[in-house]
Amino acid sequence: MSGGGWTEAFLEMMAVERAAARNTLTAYARDLADAEAFLRARGTDLARAGASEIESYFAALGERGLSPATAARRRAALRQFYRFVLGEGWRTDDPSRRVDAPRQGRPLPKVLSRAEVDGLIAAAGARDGAQGLRLACMVELVYASGLRVSELTGLTLAAVARDPAYLIVRGKGGKERLAPLNAAARTAIKVYLEVRPAFLPAGDKANAWLFPSRGKARRLTPRRFAQLLDEAAAGAGVDPARVSPHVLRHAFATHLLDGGADLRVVQTLLGHADITTTQIYTHVAGDRLREVVETKHPLARKS
Repeated sequence: MSGGGWTEAFLEMMAVERAAARNTLTAYARDLADAEAFLRARGTDLARAGASEIESYFAALGERGLSPATAARRRAALRQFYRFVLGEGWRTDDPSRRVDAPRQGRPLPKVLSRAEVDGLIAAAGARDGAQGLRLACMVELVYASGLRVSELTGLTLAAVARDPAYLIVRGKGGKERLAPLNAAARTAIKVYLEVRPAFLPAGDKANAWLFPSRGKARRLTPRRFAQLLDEAAAGAGVDPARVSPHVLRHAFATHLLDGGADLRVVQTLLGHADITTTQIYTHVAGDRLREVVETKHPLARKS
């Protein structure tokens, strides 16, 4: 089997055995294609490359101006690929094993205050008619439930039937979790549903998406939601560069921790497989954590 065949087999394994999402598979395919192109320019390929060629590729990633996150992901993709190849017995060595990945500092997430989130919701609802009601509903949903933007735009009308207290969301890797809906979000959904027909494409009354669109996808896209969010940010007097769908998800997590929520609960609500991913928010919610230590620790100084 050729190196190209190895790549196809690897992607198939990731899809079937690890239930990798489509976006993840696309990223892996792109990363491996990048490595293959680099190696071919040097007279080899993924199947024949030695440790020195892989080391050169890893070094080149840092010299190409790629973001640290992108470079780290490409290194990780190649390492996983060669572990798979080794396990299948197609090679007797792992050329990526001897190359140490550089340590990568993890940036703290951008955070909005509660007042800024309230301002965003108000600015979204201030838009004319149905447009404002839809945008306010979407902002309320993300902030109330910590949804990823793909999860938000992928909601169906059936998901909110009978005014549920929570949503059943299919997240990364096809894993399902419960996402709570507070009273404000449930009210926003009810109000939006009254104007939803205004967004239905002509002749598409059977459209099953909660947020339909006249575009090819038949539903509002993550990109369009991000654009609308930028407009709401400007209307709320918040720098649009500080606002994105993912920043609203950050706000959901950070404000929960500020309110005293358990880190494990926040992990479950966000759908994080590893709690170390959730722990990044403890750095942001520093004031709350310091207050807990000062007031709850048995050795804290008495006032």
